[in-house]
Amino acid sequence: MPDPIRRLLENPPDLPVAAGLSEVAAALGERGAVVLQAPPGSGKTTLVPPAVADGVGGRVVVTAPRRIAARAAASRLASLMGEHVGETVGYTVRDDRRVSRSTRIEVVTDGILLRRLQHDPELPGVDAVVLDEVHERHLDGDLALAFTLDVRAHLRPDLQVVAMSATIEAERTAALLGSPADPAPVVTVPGSLHPVERVWAPPPTSVLRTDERGVTPAFLDHVAVVVRRALAEQAGDVLVFVPGIGEVGGVVHRLTGLPDTEVLPLHGRLSSTEQDRVLQPVRGRRRVVVSTAVAESSLTVPGVRVVVDAGLARRPETDHRRGLSGLVTVRASRAAADQRAGRAGREAPGAAYRCWGEADHAHLPAHPEPEVATADLTAYALELAAWGEPDGSGLALPDAPPPAAFTAAREALVDLGAVDADGALTDRGRAMVGMPVDPRLARALLEGAPLVGSRRAAEVVAMLAEEVRVPGGDLVAGLRRSRGDRAGGAWRRTRVRLERMVGNAESAEPAERLPDDLTVGLVAALVHPGRVARRRAGTDSTTYLMASGTGAVLPRGSELAGAPWLVVADADRRPGARDATIRLAAAISEEVALEAAATLWTETDEVTWADGRLVARTVVRLGAIELSSSPLPDPPVEAVTAALRSGFRRDGLDVLPWSSAARALRQRLAFLRRALGDPWPDVSDDALLDDLEGWLGHELGRVRSATDLRRIDVLAALRGLLPWPEATRLDELAPERLTVPSGSSVALDYAPDSGGDPVLAVRVQEVFGLSETPRLADGRVPVVMHLLSPARRPAAVTSDLASFWVNGYPGVRADLRGRYPKHAWPEDPTTAEPARGVRRRG
Repeated sequence: MPDPIRRLLENPPDLPVAAGLSEVAAALGERGAVVLQAPPGSGKTTLVPPAVADGVGGRVVVTAPRRIAARAAASRLASLMGEHVGETVGYTVRDDRRVSRSTRIEVVTDGILLRRLQHDPELPGVDAVVLDEVHERHLDGDLALAFTLDVRAHLRPDLQVVAMSATIEAERTAALLGSPADPAPVVTVPGSLHPVERVWAPPPTSVLRTDERGVTPAFLDHVAVVVRRALAEQAGDVLVFVPGIGEVGGVVHRLTGLPDTEVLPLHGRLSSTEQDRVLQPVRGRRRVVVSTAVAESSLTVPGVRVVVDAGLARRPETDHRRGLSGLVTVRASRAAADQRAGRAGREAPGAAYRCWGEADHAHLPAHPEPEVATADLTAYALELAAWGEPDGSGLALPDAPPPAAFTAAREALVDLGAVDADGALTDRGRAMVGMPVDPRLARALLEGAPLVGSRRAAEVVAMLAEEVRVPGGDLVAGLRRSRGDRAGGAWRRTRVRLERMVGNAESAEPAERLPDDLTVGLVAALVHPGRVARRRAGTDSTTYLMASGTGAVLPRGSELAGAPWLVVADADRRPGARDATIRLAAAISEEVALEAAATLWTETDEVTWADGRLVARTVVRLGAIELSSSPLPDPPVEAVTAALRSGFRRDGLDVLPWSSAARALRQRLAFLRRALGDPWPDVSDDALLDDLEGWLGHELGRVRSATDLRRIDVLAALRGLLPWPEATRLDELAPERLTVPSGSSVALDYAPDSGGDPVLAVRVQEVFGLSETPRLADGRVPVVMHLLSPARRPAAVTSDLASFWVNGYPGVRADLRGRYPKHAWPEDPTTAEPARGVRRRG
């Protein structure tokens, strides 16, 4: 039976690139690498892979920028050979593979090629790599090019490489495939298959294309008007380009009801069945296909004779200072406009209606800005680290990453535990590389699975990875809706893959019973600790401050309004806006916030004058969020003086120089007053202000300056209020410190933020062997024990230690011993030996 590849090449379709195939083959034979430049519709993706395969014995891997393009290219090639996909020609994309032992041409996405290169750089069985549409300059495409050339230079000099595109900067790419002094050959194929008429159709001057909310409804109205005009003036089907999925839906809605015309959406989130429906030839009715950039290159929509181009594009953009990233809408480049217009001339002469004026066209950028210049580079940096080139300096990258953005990405990887301080990959980083999600999502999956279970962690991460949109932006509602989608979809496929990858890292039984809101909040907070947010005091219920320092506002009508704490999964900040707008979030507890963002916890000393008082304090913050503060016993004199000058004009107790000891004594007295009543004195503000002369006495008469005010001995004044002889029992009834089984003397906090009973914050290992909760005030009041991890992070809160050892400790033990393996975590803490530091397991 004749070779299907040879049969196709002997009788190829009438495509312009056929004239250049012999030149491509000659260049590969001589140099092993070649750059092919040819306009849209010239047949690059159709004829070059078979021509390359005809000259090698092994498999030819062809890259496509998107899954839909890979599947469509393989389908077209297979049909030209008279075969089914999976025979001579196959494809591999995420969650879908159709190849066989007889496959000689395999079309894959850039991401699939990256995974294979990372798994085995020698690419066994592969003799050639054809990199299609390299002009698009996606991060995966840039890395796939650089890694392939690195393999060719150091491991596989026999590996043939072809780089091709319609709008490629040929000389730059040729220098990468060869060297600046000896670039690879460039083959240029002029002309396209059919002529395309350009029709300028700008909107009225009163219509804005975009505003602070995105593409305006008025401009989408205009696009729909141009589509109707094109249907009236031209023959054939119409392909409409808009920047995103939301705009696809908006234009489809506006065109609903066109007589004898079928209106179809096309974008990457549609199922394979829905995409295939658009890509199949149709006879009879006219069609209008409204698409994102997925149809811009490497894709033929049958029957299209007309293109309507909105002239807009989406690109990733990152605000590193605020920790926000997302897609922004920009004007399309001239190169992109030419690519889109070329879709109209693939099968016959056509027309391209451009929704902008001819004068505006000259001011468009020549080429789209590469993703490396604007996108978040964390995943990019992780790939480089996994390749063994953490700074990328030894690779033929089309463009070096911006230094500031790349530094931020590498620092993020260190924070994630993916690389060490030198940029070398860690075990955790190695696990992240194999996951089809952003490194932050991978970290959340790895850390969240032991806490909430593999399946539930994978559910949340998959929802964030697939950017599931939910009315009102409530992540919990989004999860429940995704679970109820029996049709499956991208979320379910991603969830299954992630769950398999993380294995059986199931959590303890108490964690498995966590409600959805706590599960979603915890996992989402692990993704972006800097986006943990607390509601701003003194504002409406929709305004929050994120730990990163960025303000954020919920949209009007959100059911999340009023929640004390949120984790913001997605937000964007429009130019000129003070705060970001929250698009997706979940309510969380303070405990979850502290645990998930523990690396942002800081403690600093501050001296200020605020609200009529001198504030000399140690401040505890979670990033930019102030959690608590405590008196600073010995602040700098100059700072105190400056603050007192501002406050000396004011009255009140807060003007006084309260020492930490004086505050502590007052708090102990207040506790005893609450617990025992008389004769313990009332030391409330009202009581002390009413008897100011009585307890401060003649010291007030010596105040002539802020310095004099600072000399007042408030502690001595308070001691004068102690009742006699009850004062002799002060340290017995309300001690300053308690000695725990480890021998540590731990300070009691008599004024916890909650305003409740005294708190003893102590590492859990230090109270092993303690069977009952300490009690104060003649045994009337149990202390509230804040049990801490070895890193002094909150692990549990209890006023009943005996019950905690039985019911709460097993869950805490399961949680902490994996993260702190050098510490002892006995099964029976009531008989275990207490420890202050690390006690290795015997």
